[in-house]
Amino acid sequence: MSERLGVVLFNLGGPDSPAAVRPFLFNLFADPAIIGLPFGLRHLVAWLITRSRARAAAEIYRRLGGSSPLLAGTEAQAEALAAVLAKRGVTAKVVIAMRYWHPRAEKAASELAAWKPDRIVLLPLYPQFSTTTTESSFKEWRKVAKKAGLDIATEEIDSYPRLPGWVEGQADLLRRELMGLGEAAPVRVLFSAHGLPEKIVKGGDPYPRQVEAGARAIASTLGIAGVDWVVCYQSKVGPLAWIGPSTEAEIERAGREGKGVVVLPIAFVSEHSETLVELDHDYAETARRAGLAFYRRVAAIGTHPAFIAGLADLACQSEDGEELEA
Repeated sequence: MSERLGVVLFNLGGPDSPAAVRPFLFNLFADPAIIGLPFGLRHLVAWLITRSRARAAAEIYRRLGGSSPLLAGTEAQAEALAAVLAKRGVTAKVVIAMRYWHPRAEKAASELAAWKPDRIVLLPLYPQFSTTTTESSFKEWRKVAKKAGLDIATEEIDSYPRLPGWVEGQADLLRRELMGLGEAAPVRVLFSAHGLPEKIVKGGDPYPRQVEAGARAIASTLGIAGVDWVVCYQSKVGPLAWIGPSTEAEIERAGREGKGVVVLPIAFVSEHSETLVELDHDYAETARRAGLAFYRRVAAIGTHPAFIAGLADLACQSEDGEELEA
């Protein structure tokens, strides 16, 4: 009898209605991986931040139709992955565990416990490892899996910034965008990732190193040695110093240098507020004010066949004893 494989896809989640914005924000800022304070003080700070940011966040999701599209995108990826695994003859169940909104890890663990897999693979939809994303999701999973009685072999895929399927899919999408420019002005490619406070990186978080490694791999695969490109970071919030350069500053620099910009969201696998609002509207307005010759944004990788095949490779890698380079 073939092995029964359980695959857990992790992502942050997003509010599914206007009423969910405040509890979603509170769940986010109450995470000790985000705010490293003692429980009581952390929850007080999370409540204060939620109160101060709720109106602006609600406006962002209003622009998206009242909810985040992240769950729908993740469900499409789960269905695509399940289909590829089935074609490979793997008996698998793919479930979704969102970190800060539904469906949460408890539901995913309950579904797998009822299905009774022989082995579980934890597969985050964060290509680059960070204590604030992957590690936080894994910690939550370990707790709920124990409660659900999932005391079985479990493999944690912590990152895959240079996974061939991920790199090939991104290179393909970027190539299409560049080819569509024709004889436009000189171009600079911005590999834009969600930022992190500097103190987290100084504490040993490998996230920016992995972002940069992925960008180099995509550029090499695409063969854009002659094209100007840079890694930059978006979505800064709060008074702390964050890693840079910022995406906004790089857009402005391109404008001063008479270049157009193509932005590839290198840390996001699905469309959500940071791509559909921040990149497509807020930074597009920055580009307009900066006088860029053009501003284009590469679509999130979504269910690109190369990416889904790469995820399937990761899910199956321990079946044949081979380790795929992350």
